[in-house]
Amino acid sequence: MLSEPTYLAARVVAPMIETHFARHRAAANATDVDRLAPPPAASVVEVMIDAAFWASLRREEGHPPKISLALLQPGQAAQPVVFGKRRLIPYNLLKLAPAVEQPGIHLGVWHDEEGLYVWGTATGIPPLCLVLEVVEPGLLVVKHRRADGFGKFVNVAILRGDQLQLVDAENAAVDDCPALQRFLPGRELPSATGETDNVLVELAAVMRAHGRGGLVLVVPPDSVQWQASIVQPMTYPVAPAYTGIAEGRQLAQARWQWQEEIQRAIGIVGGFTAVDGATIITRDYHLLAFGAKVSRAESSVPVDQMVLTEPVVDSEARYLHPAQNGGTRHLAAAQFVHDQRDSLALVASQDGYFTVFAWSAKLHMVHAHRIDVLLL
Repeated sequence: MLSEPTYLAARVVAPMIETHFARHRAAANATDVDRLAPPPAASVVEVMIDAAFWASLRREEGHPPKISLALLQPGQAAQPVVFGKRRLIPYNLLKLAPAVEQPGIHLGVWHDEEGLYVWGTATGIPPLCLVLEVVEPGLLVVKHRRADGFGKFVNVAILRGDQLQLVDAENAAVDDCPALQRFLPGRELPSATGETDNVLVELAAVMRAHGRGGLVLVVPPDSVQWQASIVQPMTYPVAPAYTGIAEGRQLAQARWQWQEEIQRAIGIVGGFTAVDGATIITRDYHLLAFGAKVSRAESSVPVDQMVLTEPVVDSEARYLHPAQNGGTRHLAAAQFVHDQRDSLALVASQDGYFTVFAWSAKLHMVHAHRIDVLLL
């Protein structure tokens, strides 16, 4: 390596990241191993994070860099753009950053006897390829692509200056709520031919991205009981229900076309979540209404306690009043789930936080799960 890394958090997290990728590779199906990216060594991860962190604190023509680094050789990328080797140092990352600000473009990084270098850009990358994204000054996210290629990458670790958050892929804290477990990445790497359902995670990412905040209520299909917790008449009922997401999941066509159709439909539904009020969808992803107002059911009582968790290693569950967790959206979500216990509520805050609410039959209370670390 050209120089000794000086960012302490990089040294602390690098062995954990090496272990994460090695475990996933070992658990992969034998038919999938050949198409996976090589597992990263801790020494390589440390240097990548160190260079990206110091680059993130600089500016080029007044702009902080937004960079995505992918650890792979040119031959492992789809349609790579290869240029002369540039050593992986903050100065070179800063100069190259304007070329890769568009989503889905990564700077390809590999190593030789002299150290790590940038070799070009990559768009299509293999599953389990280490990706390091510079989100903003001092904020880095380590992630990898899903095995089936659909949707948002899986976050592994988040570094904010001297703060380190390692994503807990299993998070036993949500064992009481099967509905919350679907938001976790899991320890197993699913097969590319396996059936996956990441629609709510993708919808959450869209809600968080528009930055206006939002509330989504996920209700059982063929049920009207949830309407007892909604002010009637609804301002914007959708009749007939919009079924774009459900229809996209049933298309018999090429995988990339299937994914594009679903992403387009999720984007449409996600746009309505920016409207003031709640967006209501069924568990099979039919859009029923948006801009709805939540009210406490006549037969219910105000919710006065809930449990709050997040999928971060060593985090602890907290018991608190819903008002201590956020504003009116959070209160509305907690009350709705308290009254309609077979439903979910997703809340995006304007400040970037994201919380999923579900009813815990085991704890007999509302369980709120903060998942913004999965959506960066």
